[in-house]
Amino acid sequence: MSELAPVFLVGPMGAGKTTIGRHLARLLGKSFVDLDLEIEKSCGADIAWIFDVEGEAGFRKREAAMLGEVASRNNMVIATGGGVVLDRENRELLKRNGTVVYLSVDAKVLFKRMQQDTKRPLLQVEDKEAMIEGIVKEREPLYREIADIVFDGHKKTPVVAAQELASLIRQ
Repeated sequence: MSELAPVFLVGPMGAGKTTIGRHLARLLGKSFVDLDLEIEKSCGADIAWIFDVEGEAGFRKREAAMLGEVASRNNMVIATGGGVVLDRENRELLKRNGTVVYLSVDAKVLFKRMQQDTKRPLLQVEDKEAMIEGIVKEREPLYREIADIVFDGHKKTPVVAAQELASLIRQ
């Protein structure tokens, strides 16, 4: 991959893709894009509203379209949504267009981070812990399938994680 090719951060919700991504972009001298925020900007509504009105299938369609749009941009760090890997075409696009970094975080850690979350549509259920465990179990093999780098960053601060990732990406 060229130095200008995008860096895609994949992983479950709550893994730190946005937070680490902002630091990583700065360290690499790249622009930062959060795919979910781009979707919200383009349709003028938040993710929860899109899920309410269009369902998960409608959201995933918007997500794939936005991924296609941003994946061709150079010199970017792109934080994807946790479910972007569910679509085979999305996985192929990520793998083909840049460096894919999987931010691996244990389900128990994710639950601790998100037990008070009221914004993520998939977590508006009674048993958040079971939902998170199910999501991680389903998606982990897909993240690993496309990852150029698997990074266990949950024991590090976002700044330290970004510094370590920047070194790995530059190698």
